Amino acid sequence: MTDDNAPARYRRILVKLSGEALLGDEDYGIDPAILKRIAGEIRDITLMGVQVAVVLGGGNIFRGAGLARAGMDRVTADHMGMLATVMNALALQDALESLGAYARVMSALRINEVCEDYIRRRAVRHLEKGRVVIFGAGTGNPFFTTDTAASLRAIEIDADVLLKATKVNGIYDADPKLNPDAKRYSRLTFDKVLEDRLGVMDATAIVMCRENNLPLQVFNLFNAGDLTRIVRGEDVGTVVST
Repeated sequence: MTDDNAPARYRRILVKLSGEALLGDEDYGIDPAILKRIAGEIRDITLMGVQVAVVLGGGNIFRGAGLARAGMDRVTADHMGMLATVMNALALQDALESLGAYARVMSALRINEVCEDYIRRRAVRHLEKGRVVIFGAGTGNPFFTTDTAASLRAIEIDADVLLKATKVNGIYDADPKLNPDAKRYSRLTFDKVLEDRLGVMDATAIVMCRENNLPLQVFNLFNAGDLTRIVRGEDVGTVVST
């Protein structure tokens, strides 16, 4: 175990949260208790001197790909999904500020009345000032997932690592919920993830991480404190690297 007073391992991180992560016990929308816990962990990390950026999905509110398969125009559906991520980003910003942290939402779509436009240099400046930067609206383009947006933003801001929050504690060779004998990997290469189609993130996101030598660490969001443990250098979840 790493000492609670151990220094942070990273200077700057990007955390990818799915929209479903905010559901908690709810069927739709945001569970306030889950939102507050996540905000609390992020706030605690910033107090360690770590610069934190976040990318949120929107699946708890709207899933564009699902409606596209049902017949809705894909571009329209994806734009609706992007707006859902902005709603989640604003909710996280509010939760962080209620805990005394400073946060900024930056959107890839222009919604100037509610948040800032995404400008890379301004985002980096916010991070340097200790503000949590929450990136909304994905990449601003249809057909790209929020996983890809997370990889892109992490590379643009020169993050040390991309932390992907899931419902299980890492990457397994089979679904651990269906197969109790499923084996958890502690370390993997990007090539292995792609070759075995392990599905932790979409292929575009994985390739971007590989080509830019950006480590990826997968962990269970519902294990309270795991995010802080990762930042302190503990062996949590699965690390994917070149």
